[in-house]
Amino acid sequence: MPKDQTPRNLFPGALEMMILRTLKRQPMHGYALAQHIKAASQELLQVEEGSLYPALQRMLKDGWVSAEWGVSVTNRRVRVYTLTPDGARHLETEVSRFEQMLEGVRLVLSPVKP
Repeated sequence: MPKDQTPRNLFPGALEMMILRTLKRQPMHGYALAQHIKAASQELLQVEEGSLYPALQRMLKDGWVSAEWGVSVTNRRVRVYTLTPDGARHLETEVSRFEQMLEGVRLVLSPVKP
């Protein structure tokens, strides 16, 4: 994040949507998820461990992701997360709701036409 910008909190559900969308591409471990989100956002977003791992635990509990132990490319034992069918359905629903909300915001912020 550029030094002249104050970090902003994500809106509720944003982190979960980004995690689920990332896992839709392929299973990943936590650190790889955080790095992917950072890179995909052109470093505008940085997911801290204190937010990421509690979110993953909630998603495990809700059945949106599953996890199993694996080995990273650096030969470390890691927990690899996979999107479940319930998680894929939840992602579709949340993205649709987000797009509707974003359209509403866009309409309110657009210049008023005489």
